[in-house]
Amino acid sequence: MKNFELSVLDLAPVKQGKNIHDTFQDSLSLANHTEKLGYKRFWLAEHHNMASIASSATSVLIGFIANGTKTIRVGSGGIMLPNHSSLVIAEQFGTLESLFPGRIDLGLGRAPGTDGLTAKALGRNPMIINEQFPRQILELQRYFSEENSDALVRAIPGEGLDIPLYMLGSSTDSAWLAAELGLPYAFAGHFAPEQMEMAYKIYREHFQPSKQLSAPYIIACVNGVAAETSEEAHWLSTTLYQAFINILRNDRKPFSPPVDDIDDIWSPMEKAGVLQKLRYTFIGNQSEIEEQVKSFQEKFNVDEIMVNSHIYDHQKRLDSYEIINKAAKSLFKE
Repeated sequence: MKNFELSVLDLAPVKQGKNIHDTFQDSLSLANHTEKLGYKRFWLAEHHNMASIASSATSVLIGFIANGTKTIRVGSGGIMLPNHSSLVIAEQFGTLESLFPGRIDLGLGRAPGTDGLTAKALGRNPMIINEQFPRQILELQRYFSEENSDALVRAIPGEGLDIPLYMLGSSTDSAWLAAELGLPYAFAGHFAPEQMEMAYKIYREHFQPSKQLSAPYIIACVNGVAAETSEEAHWLSTTLYQAFINILRNDRKPFSPPVDDIDDIWSPMEKAGVLQKLRYTFIGNQSEIEEQVKSFQEKFNVDEIMVNSHIYDHQKRLDSYEIINKAAKSLFKE
């Protein structure tokens, strides 16, 4: 089992009884906390029309987090590129990289990050997404290149800056594209685990070296809920379970506090669906997290584990990332 980096995925969760200003302050607090613990990067995800997630203006929020931290890399996990003009994203991330040199990541996905009606409001054309997305990535690379200085359309700021691109995915489609373009690959195992193993296999076997990357680099995004005791961790995890129940029910309300008996809330069919989606979720005390992470890494051998933690109480969320960090460091000593 090789060593791996630890990183953070933050969806800027909105909680019942809290407002969005509170959400952003909690995100900054989490970034500061995980920076001190030595986490490698802090990514924010683009979602729209969801009362439970406040990271819709992803580039703006990245700037807020980067301005409040010093060393941790900050970026997108990801920008849903077909929702935007390639030029606008190049300018936005060129601005971020100019403000915070050497700390900005640009993770890219093709999904809408929302429902069909909102996707239409964003101006997406579903008929051309599969053709448009690879073309937009090439456009971004061109806008960031020094060679584009002679072009009639230039990204200023952005041109000539070293802004690493990352391919995001929740299916094997993205694995083929990441391999073809020679980009690092981040898989959304925190909500779409079904094709993760096959996606990694495709990516590793078909990877083509690029200017950015000479060998495959894999980030696995998983859920993590850690606490001092196993009982407390499982109790805290009922917030995560409720969030996925709400997805199944198309109920986008803010995140709920933990409950004593989750069986009072979900049906047997919902339980099966939620647990299937959360198969790569680390829940427990430090020793249990160690065993779960070790088992995961022995199976997938990734370069980086990115943790998303849906915990209602902010201090408990901070504690969870600290316990997961201790568990990972214990593995490194073996």
